[in-house]
Amino acid sequence: MGSAQRGRRLRCAEAGLLVGLASLLSTACEPTAPGHPENGVVIGALLPFTGSESAIGRNLEQAMLLAVEHLNAAGGLDGRPFDLLSRDSHSGSNRGFDRLLDLLYRDQVAYLIGPEENDLALEIAPDVKGLDRFHMLPGYAAPSTARSESKGGWVRLAPSPFAVGCALAKDADREDVGTVNSLAARDDYNGKVSSEFATNFAGLGGRVLASVRLTSGEHTYVPKIEAAFGARAERTLLAAYPATASTIVTEWTISGRPGTWLLGPALRAEAFLANIPTGSLDGSFGVSPSLSLKGECRIVDEATETAECTTGNAAAFIDRFSRRWNGEVPFPAAHFYYDGVVLIAMGLVYAQATSGEVPRTGHALQKIIRELNSPDNEAASWRDLGAAMTKLRAGVPLRYIGAAAEYEFDDYGANKHHFMQKWTIDDHTFVDLAPVPVTCRVGL
Repeated sequence: MGSAQRGRRLRCAEAGLLVGLASLLSTACEPTAPGHPENGVVIGALLPFTGSESAIGRNLEQAMLLAVEHLNAAGGLDGRPFDLLSRDSHSGSNRGFDRLLDLLYRDQVAYLIGPEENDLALEIAPDVKGLDRFHMLPGYAAPSTARSESKGGWVRLAPSPFAVGCALAKDADREDVGTVNSLAARDDYNGKVSSEFATNFAGLGGRVLASVRLTSGEHTYVPKIEAAFGARAERTLLAAYPATASTIVTEWTISGRPGTWLLGPALRAEAFLANIPTGSLDGSFGVSPSLSLKGECRIVDEATETAECTTGNAAAFIDRFSRRWNGEVPFPAAHFYYDGVVLIAMGLVYAQATSGEVPRTGHALQKIIRELNSPDNEAASWRDLGAAMTKLRAGVPLRYIGAAAEYEFDDYGANKHHFMQKWTIDDHTFVDLAPVPVTCRVGL
Protein backbone atom coordinates (compact mmCIF):
# COMPACT_ATOMS: atom_id res chain seq x y z
CA MET A 1 0.00 0.00 0.00
CA GLY A 2 1.42 3.42 -0.98
CA SER A 3 1.80 6.28 1.48
CA ALA A 4 -0.84 8.36 -0.33
CA GLN A 5 -3.34 5.52 -0.07
CA ARG A 6 -2.56 4.99 3.62
CA GLY A 7 -3.04 8.70 4.19
CA ARG A 8 -6.44 8.69 2.49
CA ARG A 9 -7.54 5.73 4.60
CA LEU A 10 -6.37 7.41 7.81
CA ARG A 11 -8.12 10.67 6.98
CA CYS A 12 -11.33 8.81 6.15
CA ALA A 13 -11.13 6.78 9.36
CA GLU A 14 -10.63 9.95 11.42
CA ALA A 15 -13.53 11.64 9.66
CA GLY A 16 -15.70 8.59 10.30
CA LEU A 17 -14.94 8.73 14.03
CA LEU A 18 -15.84 12.41 14.12
CA VAL A 19 -19.09 11.76 12.28
CA GLY A 20 -19.97 8.97 14.72
CA LEU A 21 -19.15 11.19 17.74
CA ALA A 22 -21.24 14.04 16.38
CA SER A 23 -24.22 11.76 15.87
CA LEU A 24 -23.95 10.55 19.47
CA LEU A 25 -23.76 14.10 20.85
CA SER A 26 -26.74 15.45 18.91
CA THR A 27 -28.63 13.71 16.17
CA ALA A 28 -30.99 16.69 16.01
CA CYS A 29 -28.26 19.07 14.82
CA GLU A 30 -27.82 17.24 11.48
CA PRO A 31 -30.68 17.65 8.98
CA THR A 32 -31.55 14.59 6.96
CA ALA A 33 -30.05 14.74 3.46
CA PRO A 34 -32.59 15.82 0.83
CA GLY A 35 -34.43 12.87 -0.63
CA HIS A 36 -33.20 10.43 2.03
CA PRO A 37 -35.46 9.24 4.87
CA GLU A 38 -34.24 10.06 8.37
CA ASN A 39 -34.51 6.49 9.69
CA GLY A 40 -33.64 4.67 6.46
CA VAL A 41 -31.70 1.41 6.26
CA VAL A 42 -28.90 2.71 4.05
CA ILE A 43 -27.33 0.57 1.33
CA GLY A 44 -24.25 2.14 -0.23
CA ALA A 45 -23.41 1.72 -3.91
CA LEU A 46 -20.37 2.63 -5.98
CA LEU A 47 -21.23 2.98 -9.68
CA PRO A 48 -19.53 4.38 -12.80
CA PHE A 49 -21.40 7.64 -13.47
CA THR A 50 -18.41 9.25 -15.21
CA GLY A 51 -15.42 7.94 -17.17
CA SER A 52 -15.09 5.19 -19.74
CA GLU A 53 -17.80 2.95 -18.25
CA SER A 54 -20.31 5.73 -17.53
CA ALA A 55 -22.91 4.38 -19.97
CA ILE A 56 -23.92 1.69 -17.47
CA GLY A 57 -23.92 3.55 -14.14
CA ARG A 58 -27.34 5.18 -14.20
CA ASN A 59 -28.96 1.98 -15.51
CA LEU A 60 -27.59 -0.05 -12.60
CA GLU A 61 -28.71 2.59 -10.12
CA GLN A 62 -32.22 2.54 -11.60
CA ALA A 63 -32.39 -1.22 -10.99
CA MET A 64 -31.44 -0.75 -7.34
CA LEU A 65 -33.87 2.14 -6.89
CA LEU A 66 -36.60 -0.08 -8.30
CA ALA A 67 -35.71 -2.77 -5.76
CA VAL A 68 -35.85 -0.20 -2.95
CA GLU A 69 -39.30 0.91 -4.11
CA HIS A 70 -40.57 -2.68 -4.22
CA LEU A 71 -39.12 -3.48 -0.79
CA ASN A 72 -40.56 -0.37 0.82
CA ALA A 73 -43.96 -1.09 -0.70
CA ALA A 74 -43.62 -4.49 1.01
CA GLY A 75 -43.12 -2.86 4.41
CA GLY A 76 -39.37 -2.27 4.57
CA LEU A 77 -37.54 -3.45 7.69
CA ASP A 78 -40.31 -3.44 10.32
CA GLY A 79 -41.56 -0.17 8.90
CA ARG A 80 -38.12 1.39 8.37
CA PRO A 81 -37.61 2.24 4.69
CA PHE A 82 -34.65 0.99 2.72
CA ASP A 83 -32.57 3.74 1.13
CA LEU A 84 -29.83 3.86 -1.52
CA LEU A 85 -26.77 6.09 -1.29
CA SER A 86 -24.80 6.11 -4.56
CA ARG A 87 -21.35 7.49 -5.23
CA ASP A 88 -19.28 7.71 -8.42
CA SER A 89 -16.49 5.20 -9.10
CA HIS A 90 -15.22 7.43 -11.93
CA SER A 91 -14.80 4.15 -13.86
CA GLY A 92 -12.05 2.96 -11.54
CA SER A 93 -9.86 6.02 -11.07
CA ASN A 94 -8.16 7.17 -7.85
CA ARG A 95 -11.10 9.52 -7.36
CA GLY A 96 -13.36 6.47 -7.45
CA PHE A 97 -11.34 4.83 -4.68
CA ASP A 98 -11.71 7.98 -2.59
CA ARG A 99 -15.51 7.80 -3.01
CA LEU A 100 -15.37 4.14 -1.97
CA LEU A 101 -13.52 5.13 1.20
CA ASP A 102 -16.13 7.83 1.77
CA LEU A 103 -18.90 5.24 1.73
CA LEU A 104 -17.20 3.09 4.34
CA TYR A 105 -15.70 5.73 6.65
CA ARG A 106 -17.62 8.99 6.23
CA ASP A 107 -21.05 7.59 5.37
CA GLN A 108 -20.40 4.48 7.50
CA VAL A 109 -22.58 2.25 5.35
CA ALA A 110 -22.90 -1.26 6.72
CA TYR A 111 -23.96 -2.76 3.37
CA LEU A 112 -21.96 -2.03 0.21
CA ILE A 113 -22.87 -2.92 -3.38
CA GLY A 114 -20.35 -2.70 -6.21
CA PRO A 115 -18.06 -1.49 -7.63
CA GLU A 116 -18.11 -2.83 -11.18
CA GLU A 117 -14.35 -2.33 -11.39
CA ASN A 118 -12.37 -5.38 -10.30
CA ASP A 119 -9.33 -3.41 -9.15
CA LEU A 120 -11.36 -1.19 -6.83
CA ALA A 121 -13.15 -4.18 -5.32
CA LEU A 122 -9.82 -5.85 -4.61
CA GLU A 123 -8.33 -2.66 -3.20
CA ILE A 124 -11.15 -2.14 -0.70
CA ALA A 125 -11.19 -5.76 0.55
CA PRO A 126 -8.86 -5.10 3.54
CA ASP A 127 -11.15 -2.29 4.71
CA VAL A 128 -14.28 -4.44 4.36
CA LYS A 129 -12.58 -7.12 6.42
CA GLY A 130 -11.14 -4.74 9.02
CA LEU A 131 -14.49 -2.99 9.55
CA ASP A 132 -16.43 -6.28 9.25
CA ARG A 133 -18.84 -4.81 6.70
CA PHE A 134 -21.00 -6.65 4.18
CA HIS A 135 -20.00 -6.45 0.50
CA MET A 136 -22.34 -7.50 -2.32
CA LEU A 137 -20.61 -8.07 -5.69
CA PRO A 138 -23.14 -8.27 -8.54
CA GLY A 139 -20.75 -7.33 -11.36
CA TYR A 140 -19.43 -9.76 -13.98
CA ALA A 141 -15.86 -8.78 -13.18
CA ALA A 142 -16.15 -9.09 -9.41
CA PRO A 143 -13.18 -10.62 -7.59
CA SER A 144 -13.24 -14.23 -6.49
CA THR A 145 -14.89 -15.00 -3.14
CA ALA A 146 -13.13 -18.37 -2.77
CA ARG A 147 -11.59 -17.68 0.60
CA SER A 148 -12.64 -18.33 4.18
CA GLU A 149 -12.84 -15.25 6.39
CA SER A 150 -13.88 -14.69 10.00
CA LYS A 151 -14.52 -10.97 9.42
CA GLY A 152 -16.22 -9.22 6.54
CA GLY A 153 -18.88 -10.80 4.36
CA TRP A 154 -18.64 -11.11 0.58
CA VAL A 155 -21.39 -12.39 -1.73
CA ARG A 156 -20.79 -12.77 -5.46
CA LEU A 157 -23.81 -13.00 -7.79
CA ALA A 158 -22.42 -13.19 -11.35
CA PRO A 159 -20.57 -16.24 -12.71
CA SER A 160 -17.02 -16.89 -11.55
CA PRO A 161 -14.06 -17.00 -13.96
CA PHE A 162 -14.25 -20.79 -13.63
CA ALA A 163 -17.86 -20.85 -14.94
CA VAL A 164 -16.97 -18.48 -17.79
CA GLY A 165 -13.85 -20.44 -18.73
CA CYS A 166 -15.75 -23.72 -18.60
CA ALA A 167 -18.50 -22.47 -20.91
CA LEU A 168 -16.01 -21.01 -23.40
CA ALA A 169 -14.00 -24.24 -23.43
CA LYS A 170 -17.03 -26.50 -23.80
CA ASP A 171 -18.42 -24.43 -26.65
CA ALA A 172 -15.07 -24.40 -28.48
CA ASP A 173 -14.84 -28.17 -28.03
CA ARG A 174 -18.40 -28.62 -29.29
CA GLU A 175 -17.48 -26.59 -32.39
CA ASP A 176 -14.55 -29.01 -33.03
CA VAL A 177 -11.94 -26.34 -32.38
CA GLY A 178 -8.58 -28.07 -31.90
CA THR A 179 -6.28 -25.23 -30.76
CA VAL A 180 -6.81 -22.05 -28.76
CA ASN A 181 -4.87 -19.28 -27.08
CA SER A 182 -5.74 -15.90 -25.61
CA LEU A 183 -4.91 -12.23 -25.61
CA ALA A 184 -5.75 -11.23 -22.05
CA ALA A 185 -5.36 -8.19 -19.83
CA ARG A 186 -3.22 -8.65 -16.73
CA ASP A 187 -5.95 -7.67 -14.27
CA ASP A 188 -7.24 -10.22 -11.78
CA TYR A 189 -10.54 -11.00 -13.50
CA ASN A 190 -9.53 -11.28 -17.16
CA GLY A 191 -6.35 -13.12 -16.22
CA LYS A 192 -8.37 -15.74 -14.35
CA VAL A 193 -10.92 -16.08 -17.18
CA SER A 194 -8.04 -16.75 -19.57
CA SER A 195 -6.38 -19.33 -17.32
CA GLU A 196 -9.66 -21.15 -16.54
CA PHE A 197 -10.46 -21.27 -20.25
CA ALA A 198 -7.07 -22.80 -21.00
CA THR A 199 -7.26 -25.30 -18.15
CA ASN A 200 -10.73 -26.53 -19.06
CA PHE A 201 -10.00 -26.66 -22.78
CA ALA A 202 -6.92 -28.79 -22.12
CA GLY A 203 -9.02 -30.99 -19.85
CA LEU A 204 -11.38 -31.61 -22.75
CA GLY A 205 -8.47 -32.81 -24.91
CA GLY A 206 -7.71 -29.61 -26.82
CA ARG A 207 -4.32 -27.95 -27.34
CA VAL A 208 -3.55 -24.59 -25.75
CA LEU A 209 -0.95 -22.58 -27.66
CA ALA A 210 1.16 -19.66 -26.45
CA SER A 211 -1.00 -16.89 -25.04
CA VAL A 212 -0.19 -13.19 -24.67
CA ARG A 213 -0.80 -10.83 -21.76
CA LEU A 214 -1.24 -7.09 -22.08
CA THR A 215 -1.45 -4.06 -19.82
CA SER A 216 -4.42 -1.75 -20.23
CA GLY A 217 -3.52 1.74 -21.38
CA GLU A 218 -0.66 0.79 -23.71
CA HIS A 219 0.04 3.22 -26.55
CA THR A 220 -0.54 0.48 -29.14
CA TYR A 221 -1.41 -3.21 -29.01
CA VAL A 222 -0.18 -4.11 -32.50
CA PRO A 223 2.85 -6.11 -31.22
CA LYS A 224 0.58 -8.02 -28.82
CA ILE A 225 -1.93 -8.74 -31.59
CA GLU A 226 0.82 -9.99 -33.89
CA ALA A 227 2.23 -12.22 -31.14
CA ALA A 228 -1.18 -13.67 -30.24
CA PHE A 229 -2.17 -14.50 -33.81
CA GLY A 230 1.34 -15.58 -34.70
CA ALA A 231 0.63 -18.75 -32.73
CA ARG A 232 -1.98 -19.62 -35.42
CA ALA A 233 -4.58 -20.92 -32.99
CA GLU A 234 -8.01 -21.69 -34.42
CA ARG A 235 -9.58 -19.38 -31.82
CA THR A 236 -8.07 -16.58 -29.75
CA LEU A 237 -9.90 -15.46 -26.63
CA LEU A 238 -10.02 -11.70 -26.15
CA ALA A 239 -10.30 -11.18 -22.38
CA ALA A 240 -10.24 -7.47 -21.59
CA TYR A 241 -12.55 -4.66 -20.58
CA PRO A 242 -14.44 -2.74 -23.32
CA ALA A 243 -12.23 0.37 -23.48
CA THR A 244 -9.05 -1.67 -24.02
CA ALA A 245 -10.73 -4.30 -26.19
CA SER A 246 -12.22 -1.71 -28.56
CA THR A 247 -8.72 -0.34 -29.26
CA ILE A 248 -7.42 -3.87 -29.84
CA VAL A 249 -10.23 -4.74 -32.26
CA THR A 250 -9.76 -1.48 -34.15
CA GLU A 251 -6.01 -2.11 -34.58
CA TRP A 252 -6.73 -5.77 -35.43
CA THR A 253 -9.14 -4.65 -38.18
CA ILE A 254 -6.59 -2.23 -39.62
CA SER A 255 -4.04 -5.09 -39.58
CA GLY A 256 -6.26 -7.16 -41.88
CA ARG A 257 -8.28 -9.12 -39.29
CA PRO A 258 -5.98 -12.13 -38.88
CA GLY A 259 -7.46 -15.15 -37.09
CA THR A 260 -10.77 -15.54 -35.23
CA TRP A 261 -11.80 -14.21 -31.82
CA LEU A 262 -13.71 -15.65 -28.92
CA LEU A 263 -15.06 -12.86 -26.72
CA GLY A 264 -15.12 -12.68 -22.93
CA PRO A 265 -18.28 -11.73 -20.99
CA ALA A 266 -17.22 -8.16 -20.24
CA LEU A 267 -17.45 -7.44 -23.98
CA ARG A 268 -21.18 -7.92 -24.20
CA ALA A 269 -21.62 -4.17 -23.83
CA GLU A 270 -23.13 -1.63 -26.19
CA ALA A 271 -20.25 0.73 -25.40
CA PHE A 272 -17.87 -1.89 -26.84
CA LEU A 273 -19.80 -2.19 -30.12
CA ALA A 274 -20.05 1.58 -30.39
CA ASN A 275 -16.26 1.94 -30.43
CA ILE A 276 -15.20 -0.73 -32.95
CA PRO A 277 -15.43 -0.60 -36.76
CA THR A 278 -18.93 -1.51 -37.95
CA GLY A 279 -19.16 -5.18 -38.86
CA SER A 280 -15.62 -5.99 -37.76
CA LEU A 281 -16.72 -8.68 -35.29
CA ASP A 282 -19.78 -10.00 -37.10
CA GLY A 283 -19.74 -13.78 -36.71
CA SER A 284 -17.65 -13.74 -33.53
CA PHE A 285 -18.92 -15.65 -30.49
CA GLY A 286 -18.85 -15.07 -26.76
CA VAL A 287 -20.51 -16.09 -23.52
CA SER A 288 -22.02 -14.10 -20.68
CA PRO A 289 -24.26 -14.84 -17.70
CA SER A 290 -27.55 -16.47 -18.57
CA LEU A 291 -30.59 -14.58 -17.29
CA SER A 292 -32.74 -17.70 -17.55
CA LEU A 293 -33.61 -19.37 -14.27
CA LYS A 294 -32.29 -22.86 -13.65
CA GLY A 295 -35.90 -24.08 -13.79
CA GLU A 296 -36.32 -22.47 -17.21
CA CYS A 297 -33.48 -24.56 -18.70
CA ARG A 298 -33.19 -28.22 -19.66
CA ILE A 299 -30.70 -30.49 -21.39
CA VAL A 300 -32.32 -31.77 -24.59
CA ASP A 301 -29.42 -33.98 -25.71
CA GLU A 302 -27.21 -35.56 -23.05
CA ALA A 303 -24.58 -36.72 -25.55
CA THR A 304 -23.91 -33.25 -26.93
CA GLU A 305 -25.06 -31.39 -23.79
CA THR A 306 -27.39 -29.30 -25.95
CA ALA A 307 -29.58 -27.09 -23.77
CA GLU A 308 -32.71 -25.02 -24.19
CA CYS A 309 -33.85 -22.17 -21.95
CA THR A 310 -36.90 -19.96 -21.89
CA THR A 311 -36.67 -16.31 -20.84
CA GLY A 312 -40.02 -15.50 -19.26
CA ASN A 313 -38.59 -14.39 -15.92
CA ALA A 314 -36.07 -11.99 -17.46
CA ALA A 315 -38.72 -10.63 -19.84
CA ALA A 316 -41.01 -9.89 -16.90
CA PHE A 317 -38.27 -7.89 -15.18
CA ILE A 318 -37.45 -6.00 -18.38
CA ASP A 319 -41.13 -5.06 -18.67
CA ARG A 320 -41.34 -3.94 -15.03
CA PHE A 321 -38.13 -1.91 -15.34
CA SER A 322 -39.21 -0.28 -18.62
CA ARG A 323 -42.59 0.74 -17.26
CA ARG A 324 -40.93 2.40 -14.28
CA TRP A 325 -38.17 4.17 -16.22
CA ASN A 326 -39.96 5.60 -19.26
CA GLY A 327 -39.25 2.79 -21.69
CA GLU A 328 -35.58 2.28 -20.84
CA VAL A 329 -34.34 -1.32 -20.97
CA PRO A 330 -32.13 -2.75 -18.20
CA PHE A 331 -28.66 -3.90 -19.08
CA PRO A 332 -28.13 -7.59 -18.23
CA ALA A 333 -26.02 -6.58 -15.22
CA ALA A 334 -28.93 -4.53 -13.87
CA HIS A 335 -30.85 -7.74 -13.12
CA PHE A 336 -28.09 -8.77 -10.71
CA TYR A 337 -27.97 -5.33 -9.06
CA TYR A 338 -31.70 -5.46 -8.38
CA ASP A 339 -31.23 -8.89 -6.81
CA GLY A 340 -28.30 -7.69 -4.71
CA VAL A 341 -30.51 -5.16 -2.92
CA VAL A 342 -33.29 -7.71 -2.37
CA LEU A 343 -30.93 -10.37 -0.99
CA ILE A 344 -29.57 -7.92 1.58
CA ALA A 345 -33.10 -6.91 2.60
CA MET A 346 -34.28 -10.51 2.91
CA GLY A 347 -31.35 -11.34 5.17
CA LEU A 348 -32.01 -8.33 7.41
CA VAL A 349 -35.77 -8.94 7.67
CA TYR A 350 -35.32 -12.63 8.49
CA ALA A 351 -32.63 -11.91 11.09
CA GLN A 352 -34.82 -9.27 12.75
CA ALA A 353 -37.72 -11.74 12.90
CA THR A 354 -35.74 -14.64 14.31
CA SER A 355 -33.26 -12.93 16.64
CA GLY A 356 -34.83 -9.58 17.40
CA GLU A 357 -32.03 -7.58 15.80
CA VAL A 358 -30.24 -7.10 12.49
CA PRO A 359 -26.81 -8.73 12.06
CA ARG A 360 -24.08 -6.61 13.59
CA THR A 361 -21.33 -7.80 11.24
CA GLY A 362 -20.89 -8.43 7.55
CA HIS A 363 -19.74 -11.95 8.30
CA ALA A 364 -23.00 -12.72 10.12
CA LEU A 365 -25.18 -11.33 7.32
CA GLN A 366 -23.32 -13.33 4.67
CA LYS A 367 -23.96 -16.51 6.65
CA ILE A 368 -27.69 -15.73 6.92
CA ILE A 369 -27.99 -15.06 3.17
CA ARG A 370 -26.24 -18.34 2.37
CA GLU A 371 -28.48 -20.30 4.73
CA LEU A 372 -31.68 -18.66 3.47
CA ASN A 373 -30.85 -19.71 -0.07
CA SER A 374 -30.55 -23.41 0.70
CA PRO A 375 -32.33 -25.55 -1.94
CA ASP A 376 -34.37 -27.08 0.89
CA ASN A 377 -36.14 -23.80 1.70
CA GLU A 378 -39.39 -22.59 0.18
CA ALA A 379 -38.96 -20.36 -2.87
CA ALA A 380 -39.90 -16.67 -3.03
CA SER A 381 -40.01 -14.65 -6.24
CA TRP A 382 -39.03 -11.05 -6.91
CA ARG A 383 -42.45 -10.70 -8.53
CA ASP A 384 -44.22 -10.87 -5.14
CA LEU A 385 -41.97 -9.35 -2.51
CA GLY A 386 -44.99 -8.49 -0.37
CA ALA A 387 -45.77 -12.15 0.24
CA ALA A 388 -42.07 -12.95 0.70
CA MET A 389 -41.53 -10.26 3.33
CA THR A 390 -44.65 -11.33 5.24
CA LYS A 391 -43.31 -14.89 5.51
CA LEU A 392 -39.81 -13.72 6.44
CA ARG A 393 -41.28 -11.57 9.25
CA ALA A 394 -42.98 -14.71 10.49
CA GLY A 395 -39.60 -16.45 10.64
CA VAL A 396 -40.08 -18.62 7.56
CA PRO A 397 -36.73 -19.14 5.71
CA LEU A 398 -37.04 -18.44 1.99
CA ARG A 399 -34.66 -18.90 -0.92
CA TYR A 400 -34.78 -16.18 -3.54
CA ILE A 401 -35.79 -16.52 -7.17
CA GLY A 402 -34.58 -13.22 -8.52
CA ALA A 403 -34.62 -11.13 -11.66
CA ALA A 404 -31.36 -12.75 -12.81
CA ALA A 405 -31.15 -16.18 -11.21
CA GLU A 406 -32.30 -18.76 -8.68
CA TYR A 407 -29.75 -18.26 -5.95
CA GLU A 408 -27.73 -20.93 -4.19
CA PHE A 409 -24.37 -20.07 -2.67
CA ASP A 410 -21.25 -22.06 -1.91
CA ASP A 411 -19.47 -21.84 1.45
CA TYR A 412 -17.64 -18.71 0.34
CA GLY A 413 -20.68 -16.74 -0.82
CA ALA A 414 -20.36 -17.33 -4.58
CA ASN A 415 -23.58 -18.03 -6.47
CA LYS A 416 -23.67 -21.34 -8.34
CA HIS A 417 -24.29 -20.99 -12.09
CA HIS A 418 -25.47 -23.95 -14.16
CA PHE A 419 -25.80 -22.34 -17.61
CA MET A 420 -24.09 -19.55 -19.54
CA GLN A 421 -25.54 -17.67 -22.48
CA LYS A 422 -23.79 -18.04 -25.84
CA TRP A 423 -24.12 -15.12 -28.24
CA THR A 424 -22.81 -13.84 -31.52
CA ILE A 425 -22.58 -10.47 -33.26
CA ASP A 426 -24.68 -10.08 -36.38
CA ASP A 427 -25.04 -6.80 -38.28
CA HIS A 428 -23.21 -5.08 -35.41
CA THR A 429 -25.83 -6.32 -32.93
CA PHE A 430 -25.67 -8.89 -30.12
CA VAL A 431 -27.79 -11.98 -30.83
CA ASP A 432 -28.44 -14.74 -28.28
CA LEU A 433 -27.81 -18.36 -29.26
CA ALA A 434 -28.24 -21.66 -27.41
CA PRO A 435 -27.09 -21.69 -23.76
CA VAL A 436 -24.03 -23.66 -22.67
CA PRO A 437 -24.16 -25.91 -19.56
CA VAL A 438 -21.46 -25.36 -16.94
CA THR A 439 -20.52 -28.99 -16.26
CA CYS A 440 -16.72 -28.89 -16.05
CA ARG A 441 -15.06 -30.59 -13.10
CA VAL A 442 -13.21 -28.31 -10.72
CA GLY A 443 -9.50 -29.05 -10.57
CA LEU A 444 -9.07 -30.53 -14.05
